[in-house]
Parts: sequence; structure tokens; C-alpha cells
Amino acid sequence: MAKCDYCGSLILFGGARDGDLRFCNEKCRSSGGLLRLSSQIPEDVVQKQVWEVHQGTCPACHGQGPVDVHTAYRVWSAVLMTSWKSELKLSCRACGVKHQLTSLVFCLVAGWWGFPWGLIVTPVQAVRNLIGVLRGPDPMKPSPQLERLVRMHIAQNAAAAQTQA
Repeated sequence: MAKCDYCGSLILFGGARDGDLRFCNEKCRSSGGLLRLSSQIPEDVVQKQVWEVHQGTCPACHGQGPVDVHTAYRVWSAVLMTSWKSELKLSCRACGVKHQLTSLVFCLVAGWWGFPWGLIVTPVQAVRNLIGVLRGPDPMKPSPQLERLVRMHIAQNAAAAQTQA
């Protein structure tokens, strides 16, 4: 199965292509230019910024880091409709775990009510949240997800500066 080159989501059906890049939807495809721009940023600039974010204060609680990307998984269902997604949260470990536990409870309450996908996806998302709570990112070094997030942020700032000039 393919992954979206912009957001990293798993592409089960369809998706959108732009040259050699594959995206989960049109919104991500429209951000493909940022993805190309982000690959042109010098590695030393990215690494410096990544470590500053990693060792900085938590954007959620303003507590001490390390700060990294924590992923929470959600699912909700209603009879014949089921919707699921991944939510990235830039935060300290405590805030990330709180977000994952909240999403776990949300899944267990709202996920089961759709047939057939609710019954299939709910346990998967619940287990993914539990794994995130138990394992989490390595506090000694920034994760690849954090590097990707910082790289895209730098690219957004560069693109904004180009349009203003």
C-alpha cells in the first residue's frame, strides 16, 4: 500500500498523483509544491531548527521538553458510515500521552457503531493508540516526523517570503 508523500497517511483507495509524487487527496496534492521546496532546504539549517524545537518548551502546556510529534488515532461510526484519521500533536510526552488516551476513549465510545468498518477499524485504532502511549518517540533524539514537520514549516515560511517579495 502507498503512503501520501505530504502527510504520510496510508492510501487505501484512489489518491491523487503529481508527477512522481502520490497524495491521499487533493488538499495534500496542492501542497506538493511545498514538499518540493522543502527538499531544497540545506540539511544543517533543518537540523539546527529541529534540535531547537526538540529541546524547547511544549507548545501545549509550556512545560519543559523534549518536544516531539505524537500521533493519536481516531474513529467514529454511524450505521453505514465510518470515518477514521490520524492526528499529529507537537508536544511533550505527557501532553502526547494525554491526547492519545483521549483518542483511545473516543474510539472505544464512538467507533463501534458502523457496519462493517466500525467493527474492523475500531480495534486497530485503539491498539495503535495503546502502542503510542507505551512506546512514544525516543526522548534522546528527534523523530523523523519532527524533522519532516520542521522542514515543511521552514518551506512554508520561505514560500510566504517569496510571495511577499
